[in-house]
Amino acid sequence: MLKTFKNSFKQNITPASLDQYVPKVELKEYLKINDAIYEVDSKAENGMTFSRLLNYKYSDTLKKMDPDHLVALVTEVIPNYSCLVFCPTKKNCENVAEMICKFLSKEYLKHREEEKHEVIKNLKNVSSGNLCPVLKRTIPFGVAYHHSGLTSDERKLLEEAYSTGVLCLFTCTSTLAAGVNLPARRVILRAPYVAKEFLKRNQYKQMIGRAGRAGIDSIGESILILQEKDKQQVLELISRPLENCYSHLVQEFTKGIQTLFLSLIGLKVATNLDDIYHFMNGTFFGVQQKILLKEKSLWEITVESLRYLTEKGLLQKDTTDKSEEDFQHSFHITKLGRASFKGTIDLAYCDVLYRDLKKGLEGLVLESLLHLIYLTTPYDMASQCDPDWMIYFRQFSQLSPAEQNVAALLGVSENFIGKKASGQAIKKKVDKDIVNRLYLSFVLYALLKETNIWSVSENFNMPRGYIQSLLTGAATFSSCVLHFCEELEEFWVYKALLVELTKKLTYCVKAELIPLMEVTGVLEGRAKQLYNAGYKSLTHLANANPEVLIRTIDHLSRRQAKQIVSSAKMLLHEKAEALQEEVEELLRLPSDFPGITSSTEKA
Repeated sequence: MLKTFKNSFKQNITPASLDQYVPKVELKEYLKINDAIYEVDSKAENGMTFSRLLNYKYSDTLKKMDPDHLVALVTEVIPNYSCLVFCPTKKNCENVAEMICKFLSKEYLKHREEEKHEVIKNLKNVSSGNLCPVLKRTIPFGVAYHHSGLTSDERKLLEEAYSTGVLCLFTCTSTLAAGVNLPARRVILRAPYVAKEFLKRNQYKQMIGRAGRAGIDSIGESILILQEKDKQQVLELISRPLENCYSHLVQEFTKGIQTLFLSLIGLKVATNLDDIYHFMNGTFFGVQQKILLKEKSLWEITVESLRYLTEKGLLQKDTTDKSEEDFQHSFHITKLGRASFKGTIDLAYCDVLYRDLKKGLEGLVLESLLHLIYLTTPYDMASQCDPDWMIYFRQFSQLSPAEQNVAALLGVSENFIGKKASGQAIKKKVDKDIVNRLYLSFVLYALLKETNIWSVSENFNMPRGYIQSLLTGAATFSSCVLHFCEELEEFWVYKALLVELTKKLTYCVKAELIPLMEVTGVLEGRAKQLYNAGYKSLTHLANANPEVLIRTIDHLSRRQAKQIVSSAKMLLHEKAEALQEEVEELLRLPSDFPGITSSTEKA
């Protein structure tokens, strides 16, 4: 009977019949040129028809400050409806948010006033009492900016406030369109550009797709602001089809095809050329090979990639026959290959990492964390770094003798940084990647010492969101380096050090709070409360009485208290079991102990 029902359900449900369950939201597209607004119309001769003129009284001051009439466009919908304004750059987001608030009436301050004060209070709580001055000025009006310069906690709070209508306007970058689901009644594109690049059709569609909220609005609208000079390009943009989607498997060489091959062989999914080639034919790239491959065949690319991995020391042939004509032999992964595979290390950097760790063994500086932090600073972020040389020099001059020793081992001198800071010519060549990586190491080192993103952001003149991304990247890479070292016996000395560093980078709090933050549901704020209340270790929490916790800790529910105690007990039990296994392993007589014969030898 169930089978009959399923078949009947499949037959009756069609895309057309699903329309009654999915609310439709009409999306109207508009273009704004000067003070005229045109509706996008595919049937019109030039792709658009005149809609209306903006009816908003502009003072001379407002005309100078807001030549694009953003204030007029947003006040048509806010505060009762939500609005997104997409801006080309992060700085432009902040400037536009402030500019709009300067010209909004005082009436906007009264809209959900108490809830907006609560948002400001919560932002201060998650930022150790700090608050961005721009947000401090704009949030009372229900306006905020949204870009990667915010920390994840700030973004989360602002997104929640926007979703509930407490905030009615976001000025944001294009990244919001691709990620967070924050719909709006009206979406405004400040310009047909992302940074300096002209919009692509799929980017445009992604952004305007934020307009219209299913179940909330019956209509959504987008307005693209453009200058007369961009008119022809924009008309082509709105009429052309979406760009085709192509595989980047071969373009992203070390992160793509080579990593795939290493994984295939490491997991023993495919270990010889024929099997790997057959696998490649079934990928999205394989399907598109006739379009994407002009100079080489898929077979040639497969052979070249395997040869590259072999020459790099990540793979080894199982046969001594090296002739290209007889390439049917199998491959196996080497120790370095397995370490890279297990550590998910980008193959572009695996040999560099190996050399760095090897060199580190010759003179690892343990008096300070700086050397270890340098070894776990992500290579890809260092290549994109552009140091502020004056700040670099100032930080360098404050190093202790042990920390200066780290810089000397890496080949970076105070004299070199001083010359860069003063703009002098430098004859001696120094590896740019090492210099940049050391600079980012200084940022991370300062962060671990101060545990305050705001002060580090100010000292290094870096966006706090970027610093948080660096910290997250370093914590992830530290864990990757740990797994890399676990596969290579020569790096055993790093293991315990990397375990501790990974914890510090992950939690980025004072050392005494880390054991408490291993417990489910305990973040930095809660860990501070527990520590100050006398619960200073995992054992304290495991033996705590939930009822006492409720009375002692502010804003702690009974359910949360029970969860904390239960999680602490489980964690303590796991640690005890691990220690017991370690003790048993230490006390166990080795199987190769002289005088002991195996059962097979006796037989």
